[in-house]
Amino acid sequence: MKKSLFAAALMSLFLAACGQAEKTTEAAASAASAASEAVTEAASAASEAATTATEAAASATEAAASATEAAASAVEAAASEAASAAK
Repeated sequence: MKKSLFAAALMSLFLAACGQAEKTTEAAASAASAASEAVTEAASAASEAATTATEAAASATEAAASATEAAASAVEAAASEAASAAK
């Protein structure tokens, strides 16, 4: 992306030096369009990454809750066995 923007800027300068203002304007518009597309794609990728991270956090929270429940059940079972053995 940076290379294409740089190339478009150089082309704009070259065309301006040659007196072709219309082509310079077109080249500048093309560079602006490319930059806009790159920003849009980056924003979309960031949004997708945020969604994926949120889903992963939710899954991790669910896994932690399940592990906590399993540990609590194991403690209850051990306490029950200890109470039975003490009788």
